[in-house]
This record gives sequence, C-alpha cells and structure tokens, in this order.
Amino acid sequence: MADKPAAKLHPRDGEMPQYASKKGVWGWMFFDWAAQPFFTVITTFVFGPYVVSRMAEDPVSGQSSWGYGLAFAGLMIAILSPVLGSIADQTGPRKPWIAAFAALKIIMLISLWFAAPGSSIFWVIIAFSLASVAAEFSIVFNDSMMPRLVRPENIGSVSNTAWGLGYAGGMIVLIIVLGLLAASPETGRTILGIEPVLPLDPAEGEDARVAGPISALWYFIFILPMFLLTPDSSSLARLPLQKAVTNGLSELKSTISEARQKIGIFQFLIARMIYQDGVNALIALGGTFAAALFGWSIMELGIFGILLNIAAIPSCLIAGKLDTIFGSKRVVLASVACLAVASLGITSTGVNFTLFGLLEFSPTDGDGLFSTPAEQAYLLFGLLIGIAFGPVQASSRSYMARSVTPDDAGRYFGLYALSGRATSFLAPLLVAVVTDITDSARAGMSVILIFLVVGGAILVTTPYPAADTNER
Repeated sequence: MADKPAAKLHPRDGEMPQYASKKGVWGWMFFDWAAQPFFTVITTFVFGPYVVSRMAEDPVSGQSSWGYGLAFAGLMIAILSPVLGSIADQTGPRKPWIAAFAALKIIMLISLWFAAPGSSIFWVIIAFSLASVAAEFSIVFNDSMMPRLVRPENIGSVSNTAWGLGYAGGMIVLIIVLGLLAASPETGRTILGIEPVLPLDPAEGEDARVAGPISALWYFIFILPMFLLTPDSSSLARLPLQKAVTNGLSELKSTISEARQKIGIFQFLIARMIYQDGVNALIALGGTFAAALFGWSIMELGIFGILLNIAAIPSCLIAGKLDTIFGSKRVVLASVACLAVASLGITSTGVNFTLFGLLEFSPTDGDGLFSTPAEQAYLLFGLLIGIAFGPVQASSRSYMARSVTPDDAGRYFGLYALSGRATSFLAPLLVAVVTDITDSARAGMSVILIFLVVGGAILVTTPYPAADTNER
C-alpha cells in the first residue's frame, strides 16, 4: 500500500475520495493490537476462568454467573450501539467517543485487581460487564472509520491484518502474564521456568487478577498511534451534542426502516446476528468450560490460549488474501463451518472420551501438560477455533464495509454492532439457563452449535456485496 497524503475524510459530491496515508492505516490497525488483550486475557483465558473455577463457589454456579454477566453486557451493547453510531454521524469525529469509552474500560480493568477470593462476585461481574460495553462501543466507532481510510479493494486485507495484529497483541500479553507473573502452585515457577518478577500470591488469585491492570496499561499505550496518526472522520456540519442526540435518534429509526428495504444488507445483518452470537459465546465460554472439565490451572489455560493465538495470526493473514481473491462471503462461510465443527467437538468431549463416546479413552491421570487423550482432543478442536474466529469477524467487517458508503458508515456500523449484539445476550443466557436446569456445563455449551448452524445457513443465500440494488 503506497504512502499517500492524509485523507480528506468528507469529500464533496463528485470529488474523488482521498484515503489515509500508510501511517494512518497502521495507526488504525493498531487499535486491534491494543484492544484484543481484553478479550484474550480477561474474557477467555485468564480472568474469566479464574472467576468461574476459583472465585465462584463451584464451577457450575461460576459459569452461570459469568454467562449472566455476558448477557447483561450484550443487552446494553445491543440497545445502545446503533444509537451511538447514528449520533456519531451527526457529531462527525469518532476519536472523542473512543477516548471516553477507553477511559471507562481502563478504570474497570484496573478495578478487577480487587476481585479477591471471598469478595462479592456481583460487583466483579458488573465491572467486567461495563468494561465489555466500553470495549464494544469503542469498536463501533473505530470500525466506522474504515471506509474512509482504505480503498475498497484493500478493505478485506487490511481488516484481516488488523485482526491478526490483535491476536498477536493478545498473545504477547498472555505470555507476559504466564511467563513473568503467574507461577505454578506446584513448582512456584512460570512457564518460562523462572520465579515471578512480582511477588503474586496464587492463593489470593493475584496471578489472575493482575491481568486487569496489565490489560489496562497495554490498551492505554497502544491506542495512542490511532489517536496520533490516523485522520479522524469529519462532517460537513458538526452539530452540538444535544442536537446530535436528537437527530441521531430520529435517524436511527429511518436507518432501520431503510435497512429493511435493502434485502442484501438486512439479510446479512440477520445472519451475522445469529452466527456472531455463537462465536461470542464460544470465545467467552470455551476456556471456562475447559477449566471446569479438566481442572486446568491458569498456566494450562494460558498455554491453550497461546496455541490458539499462534494458529489465529497466520490464519488472519491468509484469510486476508483469500478475502481479496474469493470475497468476504466465502471466507465467512468457511469460518462458520469450521467453528461449528469445533463447537460440536468440544461439547462432545469428556474426561475420558470425545465425540459423545464414539471415541473412548483409557482412564488416566496423565503426567504433564495436556497429557490425557481427552485433553489432546479438546486441544485439537480448540485449534480449529483459533484458525476460524479471527477470519469470521474480520471478513464480516470487510463484508459490511464493502456494502455501505463512507457517509453512511457510522449508522450502518451501529446496526452492524447491533447485529453482533442484538441477541448476543441470548446465547450466553441460554447457556447459563440450560446449565442451571440440567446441572451440566456440557449441555449448556451445546446451545452454541445451533446459533452457528442457523446463521451460516442464512448467509448462504445472502448476496455479496449487500448492495443497494437489492431492494424490495
């Protein structure tokens, strides 16, 4: 991508758009590098499993509480994302919004340090939920900048590269936590074979709780390139906040009505709403399920996360090229199919069997990392998640960016976030409810497969790009 002058972000009608410089695009991509550790270290592999398996009274109630927390965050995101997207189009610049939500996210992450065993799990779930809401709202505004920064033919490649950078950032923070800070209770040493650089007490959960402040610091440092290098979206008429809110709410209603008339966009949003529910729940609960099933420690969960991220980084880079050649739709469909297989695999695995008992293993305690056949089977299915969960989200983002104009990006990416979160509370809620009713974490996790299969089936008949010509 050649280095170009900084973008004029709101060209007049008939004027050729000027896109961001190479530095500006890299600044934008570094947002994913900054943001991903929250999902990797907090939600999936370190703090979430700590709450479920060590802070809660028992793993079943822990998974249930964590699922309700995810459901609450998803409901808030679903309600407010499209509203904020429409308001952003009225106010123009995205960076002030990102900064405000970044501040909230950082404060909530730091507060997780105080989530010691024996403290109220209620306020911990609230703090995590607010951090999740702030993280997702920031993503809405960051994503809506993309159509003005990148040429249409480069959108798929840039989106997937950014996602790959995100997984690299998440993996590095995970390695920092596991390699320098979190020691094995048995050996007193980290996975690098050294004593922790800080005197953290595993009995008090400090090895997991430290992930909050570290993720906050990482986010603060690496979000700066986006603020310093990337040109912001502007508007011909920037309205005061109060009027922008009024106009934004009015515009939201018309945007939803407009989207319903555009068959392609409407069908894509419905499909994504369903399959993304499954993706979110699988990512959020896959680590906690393994922690409860195999009794994995924070070190084993962290290594599992590192392996998944190692698979995700080249997968995103390859998917970026495939997106350019074959289009976003085919990449998304292949990724959803891969995740469905992975979901079926992990929910069919027990301590001495997989595939619902079609493959049974001799009972063994094993002696080492992932030493039992059942753990190795779970790891294999987990690697499928690592391969697919980056491309399914990055190419969904490029699918949407290719289907809207830059002037409409804010409001439509608000709907895009809505489609990813409108029922996102439903998957973890159903997982929590089914887990409660059946007293089985496996039965609860099986719900995820339904979302992936139904969403993928709808996407098969969805046009690509979801162009304006596909109208009722």
